[in-house]
Amino acid sequence: MRVTFLGTSGAVPTTERNPSAVLVRREGERFLFDCGEGTQRQMMRFSTGFDVSHIFVTHLHGDHVLGIPGLLQTLDFNDRTDPLAIHAPHGTRSQLEQLIEATGERPTYPLRIHQVRPGDTVLDREEYAVEAFETDHRTKSVGYALVEDDRKGRFDRQKAEEELGIPPGPKYSKLHAGEPVEHDGRTVQPEEVVGPPRPGRRFVYTGDTRPTVATAEAAQDADLLVHEATFAEDRRDRAGQTGHTTAKQAAELANRAGVKRLALTHISTRYAGQGKRLEDEASAVFEGERVFVADDGQAIDVPFPDAE
Repeated sequence: MRVTFLGTSGAVPTTERNPSAVLVRREGERFLFDCGEGTQRQMMRFSTGFDVSHIFVTHLHGDHVLGIPGLLQTLDFNDRTDPLAIHAPHGTRSQLEQLIEATGERPTYPLRIHQVRPGDTVLDREEYAVEAFETDHRTKSVGYALVEDDRKGRFDRQKAEEELGIPPGPKYSKLHAGEPVEHDGRTVQPEEVVGPPRPGRRFVYTGDTRPTVATAEAAQDADLLVHEATFAEDRRDRAGQTGHTTAKQAAELANRAGVKRLALTHISTRYAGQGKRLEDEASAVFEGERVFVADDGQAIDVPFPDAE
């Protein structure tokens, strides 16, 4: 899983930061979380590719959605035929449709808009799910958690071959798939050579929000939490009034959730060139492996929890 930050600014872009957008590539699939103005150019600039199958919109403020019409049009110009799904908070479909159709045209490829509520499983796939959770902003909003299923336990080939005398072959596959096999006059159970299930990865993206219990619950043991950090502590009151979070508050929430890595984004223009200030405020309280203020174009890999 690779996460590329395409836009890390607050409501107003700067020469260094584009409005909100994060692209996640998982096992060949590409998901886009929010799509601020200029996102398609950022995708070109940072070579993420355009083969996005789902766009997850946290809310309809302009800095999170104004890039959608241009991106959809570019996909059309590139002769896209694959369907595209856009997921957005319940009650925003008509606004989103008006935005898409503002140019007087609609994409020729299949486009579906799905409205989601907190608690919904937005996508339910064989190996993962994307779930929506409640956030607290000044409009209808949700956050999203990409949660992978547990993986099979490790297969102990040495034990199978040397202790149990099972030669390499189809029996290994059956045992790893959870099926018992007959060998040397007895039944060998999978648990004899297969370890316990191994956890998948958890990626969580908040969009704009005040700190919430729901976010902490969704981010429990997350491998990466991307949380907005619009303000430093000197503007904590302003953050609460406008439905935002400070860097320190995001770190405190990440601690409660047991998050491994915390990426701070949606940085106000008042802190242009002062990312380290926000990072230092969060680092002073964060107990996970790493906290950082994300920059446009920054790409990080999210390893499995048991990776060595």
